Amino acid sequence: MSYNTPFGDELIQNARAIAAAGKGILAADESTGTIGQRFASINVENTEDNRRKYRQLLFKTEGLEQYISGVILFDETLYQKTDEGVPFVDVLKSKGIIPGIKVDKGVKPLAGTDGETVTQGMDDLDARCAKYYQAGVRFAKWRAVLAIKDSLGATPSQVSIIENANTLARYASICQANGLVPIVEPEVLMDGDFTIEVAARATEKVLAAVYKALSDHHVLLEGTLLKPNMVRSGSDSVPQAPASVIALSTVRVLQHTVPPAVPGITFLSGGMSEEEASLALNDLNNAPGPKPWALTFSYGRALQKSTLKAWKGLDENIPAAQSVLLARAQANSLASLGKYTGGVGGDDASASSFVKGYAY
Repeated sequence: MSYNTPFGDELIQNARAIAAAGKGILAADESTGTIGQRFASINVENTEDNRRKYRQLLFKTEGLEQYISGVILFDETLYQKTDEGVPFVDVLKSKGIIPGIKVDKGVKPLAGTDGETVTQGMDDLDARCAKYYQAGVRFAKWRAVLAIKDSLGATPSQVSIIENANTLARYASICQANGLVPIVEPEVLMDGDFTIEVAARATEKVLAAVYKALSDHHVLLEGTLLKPNMVRSGSDSVPQAPASVIALSTVRVLQHTVPPAVPGITFLSGGMSEEEASLALNDLNNAPGPKPWALTFSYGRALQKSTLKAWKGLDENIPAAQSVLLARAQANSLASLGKYTGGVGGDDASASSFVKGYAY
């Protein structure tokens, strides 16, 4: 079969491997500033070596590969090494975990809108993707951020939707031309006072535009993954929609918009607590109706918060922290199969990670 890229077969193989049954993605792509905020919560200084030690803790966790198929790295982390001098990329590859990379450069205001944004980083993306491929990376991530600011359907605005959809599609096309599986992440923020019905309409409108743009840009859908928000009530809405309604609403939106050619949907946690994110993923996999794609996780905070708390920056706490990470990864693995019954992590796992207008 002919493709628009010489990497077609490789892209399809890697996308399927990342979306393999019972596995998901560890998002460890926090910027230097964001990881500094996390370290501050445990009184750890934000130095390059502390960042390296923490990521080493994550990547060297024994058995992690049973539940994690891919890890998203930050540029700095990609080139770091273990205490023994082994590149992190090689540590991951030795476990059969596929290395990925965050390639966007954050959001900038979209002129003429009510505070809406568009993601930057396109100018040298082709050169960076080629460089990352040579360094052993095989997938990438680009986050677009869209906001609901009313209950009438005026936001996200059409300008914001089209601009971000086309940017995501162009990013995906450039990634595939350079051998990287693009994770397409159009996050509709669940910030504000709106019902789950409003969230569903906005998310469906955004995803429909994204897949139209991906088609227009001749992106090989079989060699892509989607990283969407779950459809929920706005953070300030009372009452909040129950878990069963969140699952049904999210799956229905996906059924209306995401082609079955896409091998996997790797959800972001959106500030949910670790336990809430695991239970929500489990509910999604048990929701009624056809689900032709793997429904799994690409979690950052919802995989790491308790791990950080267990570590506290101390070498003697590394085994305990790794045990916490492995238990949470296993919980999400079970959730991706619809088999998680809850209870992992105790009270710490139920602490919310929600931040309005979250940026990293």
